[in-house]
Amino acid sequence: MALLQERKLEIFSEYQKHPTDTGSSDVQVALLSERVNQLTTHLKLHPKDFSSRRSLLKIIGQRKRLLAYVRNHDRAHYKQLIQSLGVRG
Repeated sequence: MALLQERKLEIFSEYQKHPTDTGSSDVQVALLSERVNQLTTHLKLHPKDFSSRRSLLKIIGQRKRLLAYVRNHDRAHYKQLIQSLGVRG
């Protein structure tokens, strides 16, 4: 179950740095966060779906690495990004 095209466009418009930006770290983290939320709700309904659980863990690891990259380059921007995404409480 992938993200819907309309939802992707909403995420792009909210987190992109310029009009054609679809691959910056902010956009990637936002897309991964949306996917994490989807998989989390899926796993609440299907607790024995171990392949989706593995996918969720891989996506969380990828998001963690991207957030570390953002944190190392611009700490103020990192704090603003995790605040807007609601990551790490």
